[in-house]
Amino acid sequence: MARVTTDYTDDDIHQPFLLITLIVPGIECITGFIGNGFIVTTNAVEWFRSKTLSTSDSILTVLSCSRILLQFWMMMENTYSLLFRLSYSQNTVYKTFKVIFMFLTYSNLWFAAWLSVFYCVKIANFTHPLFLRLRWRIAGLMPWLLCLSVFISFFCSLPLTKDIYNVYINTSIQASSSNTREKKYFTETNVVNLAIIYNLTIFIPLIMFICAATLLIISLKRHTLQMKSNAQGIRNPSMEAHLGAIKAISFFLLLYIFNFVALMLYMANVLNTNSFGSVLCRIIMAAYPAGHSILLIFGNPKLRRTWKKLQNNVKVNLKVWK
Repeated sequence: MARVTTDYTDDDIHQPFLLITLIVPGIECITGFIGNGFIVTTNAVEWFRSKTLSTSDSILTVLSCSRILLQFWMMMENTYSLLFRLSYSQNTVYKTFKVIFMFLTYSNLWFAAWLSVFYCVKIANFTHPLFLRLRWRIAGLMPWLLCLSVFISFFCSLPLTKDIYNVYINTSIQASSSNTREKKYFTETNVVNLAIIYNLTIFIPLIMFICAATLLIISLKRHTLQMKSNAQGIRNPSMEAHLGAIKAISFFLLLYIFNFVALMLYMANVLNTNSFGSVLCRIIMAAYPAGHSILLIFGNPKLRRTWKKLQNNVKVNLKVWK
């Protein structure tokens, strides 16, 4: 079977590289904590008040919780792999990090895909009988679909513990500048098995998300053109909202695809651990959940109003303290 082997020594991390690799993804993860934490807190407060949550808010809450866990794990793995490389390179530790990371990633991508599908079904203006039937049943199906996504993510993460990654250390390599021996870590990846698992688990939500986002953009664009024609070219708040939604969905679609590519390269280990490409993949993967949470806050009227109220309260408190 085709395998990819990457290697690195235990003293090849330069301080500027270490700082960039720690700080940039760290800032992105903290931004994600704030954004997703705000979404969870807002919906939790609403649930305590009314004892009910809409289907879209329920999906948002589940998605945000999964992203908090994902970004916490990404932050911990990134820090641990850079500061405690010997321990991280142990076969069991390495596989444990990868399995949990992929389970959280799979779940996150599935939840984001279902959110996109739900918005498409509820907002897009299509009259096909199948589409109308799905609109009527989507709210009742969504809890089962979310649970199924968790099961699929867990089931597809387990094979990563077997014959996908193998890490070993070779201490018999002589350093070029001296007569001493240097440790060299080798990570061997079975790219064939990884590709099968990866495609089965991630390709489906990717296609779902792309199709739902594309249909929603088409529907919003068509409706915007109709409003523009009826208003004789004069923009109104509703048209501006539609255009803003199209831009937000298009931006997140690009972010989703970039994250997909970065994740594929990162998990396949085709890039050296400390290369620029590997660092860029980590930055993109950390930017994806943080960026989407910000888009969700400013694209959701309820969340946007709550965020503005929070900002105003913070400003008032700062003035009082001054």
